[in-house]
This record gives sequence, structure tokens and C-alpha cells, in this order.
Amino acid sequence: MKQIGLTATAAGAIGATRASTSQEANENEYVEEEEVIENENGVGAQTEFAYPWQFISRRSAVMANNGMVATSHPLAAQVGVQTLRDGGNAVDAAIATAVMLNLVEPHMTSIAGDMFALTHFDGEYKALNGSGRSSAAADIDTYRQRTEESEDGEPIVPTEGGLPVTVPGALDGFYQLSDRYGTLEFEDLLQPAIEYARDGVPVSEYVAAQWEAAAPRVSEFESFAETFLINGEPPKPEQTFTNPDFADSLERIASEGIETVYGGEFGAEIVEAVQAHDGVLELSDLENHESTWGDPISTEYRGIEVLEHPPNTQGVVALQALNILENFDISTSTADPDRLHRLIEAVKIAFADAYEYVSDPEKVDIPIETMLSPKYGEQRATEIGPEVGNYEPRADRQSDTVYLTVVDGDGNAVSLINSGYWPFASGIVVGGFPLQNRGSSFSLCPGDANALEPRKRPFHTLVPAMLAEDGKFRASFGVMGGDMQPQGHVQVVANLIDSGLNPQAALDAPRFRFIEDHEVTLETTRLPSETIDELRARGHDVLTEEAYFEPDAGHYGGAQFIYRNEDGTLIGASEPRRDGQAIGF
Repeated sequence: MKQIGLTATAAGAIGATRASTSQEANENEYVEEEEVIENENGVGAQTEFAYPWQFISRRSAVMANNGMVATSHPLAAQVGVQTLRDGGNAVDAAIATAVMLNLVEPHMTSIAGDMFALTHFDGEYKALNGSGRSSAAADIDTYRQRTEESEDGEPIVPTEGGLPVTVPGALDGFYQLSDRYGTLEFEDLLQPAIEYARDGVPVSEYVAAQWEAAAPRVSEFESFAETFLINGEPPKPEQTFTNPDFADSLERIASEGIETVYGGEFGAEIVEAVQAHDGVLELSDLENHESTWGDPISTEYRGIEVLEHPPNTQGVVALQALNILENFDISTSTADPDRLHRLIEAVKIAFADAYEYVSDPEKVDIPIETMLSPKYGEQRATEIGPEVGNYEPRADRQSDTVYLTVVDGDGNAVSLINSGYWPFASGIVVGGFPLQNRGSSFSLCPGDANALEPRKRPFHTLVPAMLAEDGKFRASFGVMGGDMQPQGHVQVVANLIDSGLNPQAALDAPRFRFIEDHEVTLETTRLPSETIDELRARGHDVLTEEAYFEPDAGHYGGAQFIYRNEDGTLIGASEPRRDGQAIGF
């Protein structure tokens, strides 16, 4: 079996000399934008900073022996590590971290959202599906009567209000993790977030920018404005945000149990809020919810097993794309245009199949064996030529999220992702947390694999991942960010295996994000102009990162990674384009 490379080769770590130059320029610009405000005596009283929140980091991999947490916010990572130090295992730390992320990144996630996890305990890999279903009263006719048509004349589920609210699965998912593997009491894992919610947390520059971009969509909801605006405005960088209602809700759950949400008084309050905004959720929908355990799906890429969560998620996209790429010699340089072209085209093919077939496997027959077949990957690889292609789904039936990962000193691992879907979700806030709008993923066109039905799970973007070698656990990782997730997985795996980069260098390397048709955006300021010109010559409609970021605060995903070597040393990495950290002890 091929060993996963852990060298920081220059070609992949930077991608090109101009990347380093660009970063230095950004750093210099950052320093120059600092401004000292003088008091009346002419003495510098306070420093007022500019917050550009662009990617200017040069991180090294973090190493430890006893346990490690990697996630998108430093305070959440510290909560996780402290949980490990207090005697908790990987699951205990993951739950405490996830709940804390609900406070520090409330636009990205919610306990009233969904969660998925892969676990590795005692050599066994399991997949937990903590996603919620549509209401028993949800049907296409009812939704068509209550929604407006899209620009193309087809009715779609809205992203705001009560209609897109599905059953909140995350809280039950956390509890099921704790019940199966945890060593600490579930209610104790909520305490750090409770304390921080009352005392307040400073809002980071990156979170503040996303908060400001997301707020206008849902600011008309009074419950949102009361909870997440300060004097009618999104918080600024450095400003302290408190959420006493969230603290009260967590204390209520700690004392009354999760049953208060799933059929109890708290659940009744959620249902009342949803129905007041034209939704169809019933208390019985919450009472009947259950998370489900299963097995991961996987494939081998150049001798390394890549494990993903099965449908209703899109993990199969990453695996199918890797099966296609297995048939090519991939350059070690992350700036090589031929490599980028093949990765982009493989992702496009895999998405074509996923959007056609992936849905709730309890409701729809998904040709998963075909989609995961190396032979099928070989067939699809023949469709990739020197120029861009138009790809159709062929796997017939014959055959705005937070991510965290924890590995403890015993090698137990959790790869967990939690989301309310769109930033601030449906806009409806109950008890200090937003209700998810995952139901907006459903189609209102009968016959679609993802068509709305009663008690159905929608197509999901959330995908945690792991790596194994000869059956032994090697890594836990994820890349949050909608449809960026599986294509981020593909790029990180290629960086590790094809380029031999260490985990942090693999996350640092320039990324692309396939958008639709032939449109793709890349970190164009970090790649040679020759690479961009070559991709455009092949027919790719390359959108510069400046143009991509301008209208909607776009991003290239948020990755977290923990690798465990043969000696048990943990090697962690965290997304350099945002706030997170990998912390070990």
C-alpha cells in the first residue's frame, strides 16, 4: 500500500512563486491599514484595525500525542481540547465543540439544523445520519399553493419562513453519539457553551463579514433581529455578542432532556413558530424523529481508502470523482493546468450523477453500486478530453455549515458536520437558535429523485470524511461549504496523495470551485497567469476570485484535518482562509 506523503513540497504548498508574493503584499497592506487614534493629549489611546479577512496565513502543521481538535473557531477548538483534558473521549469533545460552534458561528449552524458524523472506535467505522425529515403533512400540492414561482416559471420551496423548515435532527444526533460512545454526561457537554453564551464572545473579522452579508435576507423576522442584531445592526469585529436565550435553551435541554424538543413543550414552541410563518410542521413530526446508524461508503484512491457518508448526502460525488481520476497520471504541482482541468471535469461528471440520483434511500432507489464502481469510473474517465465537456448522468439503476474533527489519544475519531443550511437558515429563531431551511433543497417537480414527499429526507450537502490504510485509521477530515464539500475533499486528497503534501500544506494549496456549466472560480491571485490562460483556452469560464467574492461573499470552503501516523502522533491542520485552529495536547 502506498504511504500517504507528509512532505511539504514547494510546488504544492504554494502553487507558484507569485502566490508567496501576493501573500507578502497582502500582509504589508494589512500593516499599513492600521490606524492609531490619538487622544486629546496627542498620545496614542487606541489602535483601530482594518479587517480584510483575506487569506494571508503561512501555517505549519500542529502535532500532539494525547488528543487533538480541529475546527473553524479557536474558542470552540479550545472547548473541545478542554473536554479531552477533563477525561472525555473523541465523541465527548466533538459534541462540546459542536454546541460551542452554534454560539460563535450562529449564521453557519444550529442545534435545530442537521448533522452527520463518521466515527472510528475500536477499529470499527460507522456513519450517523442526524438529518431531519419533512413533515408528514408536506406534499407537493400544498407547497405549490403556498409558494411563488421561480424565474423559469417552476414553483420552488422558499428559503425563508416556515415552509422550508424540516425536523431538527442535530440535537438528537449529538445525543445518539453520546449515548453510544460518550464517557461524560450529555448535559455536562452543554455547559461550556452555556457559560460563553451568557458572558459573551467577541465576533471575529471573518464571522462579522459573513454575518453582515447574511443578515439582510432574514432581517424582516423579528425573532432574528432580536437575537442576532445589536441595536439593529450586525455585530462588528471585536464587538462582544451574547445570546442569553441560547443559554436558557441549553439549560432547559440539560435539565429536561432532549425530549423537551422531540415532542415536549420546547418542541411545541418550535411548531408554533413554524406554523405562524406558513409552515406545516407538527409536534408529532418531532416526536417521531429518529437518527439512523449505518456504514460509510468508500473507494480506494491509489491504495488509500477514502470513506464518506452514504446518501442522502453527496459524499458519493467525491468517491466517484476519485474513481475517475484514478485513471490519470496527476501532476504533483497543484498549479498544473492539466491536473486542474482533469479534477474539474471529474467533479462535473460526479455532480451530474448526484443531482440526478441522490436522495433519501428510504424513498428512492439510488444506483450507488454503479456510482462507486471503479469500472464505471474508468468508463466516465474516457469522456474527459483536452477541452471542457458537457456531461449527462449515466449511472442507471442496473447496478452557507461548520465542520469539526477530533481524535483522542486512543485513536478514536469523530468527523462531524452540522448546519442550518443557508446563513441564519430560515430566519425563524426560537430560543436563541435559528430553525433550519433544509427543506428548500426539495424539488416540487413530481418524478424528480429529490421531489418533496411526507417524512422524506432531502438531498444533503453535508459530508464528513475519513482515510484508512490497510484498514487502519489514518485521518479524519472535512471541507464545509455547500457543494464545495465533495470537490474540496477531492482536492485535499489529491494534494495529500498525488502531491505528497503534509496536512496543512494540503489545505493551503490554491483551490478551485466548480459552479455550473463551464463556470469555475479559482484563487487566481495565487496561481500563475499561464495556468489561468490555459484553462480558459480549454473552454473553462474562469471567474476570478475577486469577481466571485464581490456579490455574495463566496468562499473556497473551510477545511479541517487530523492525521494519525503509525506511531500515534497526531498531525493537525486548519483552514487558513478563516478563523479556525487545530489544537492538541
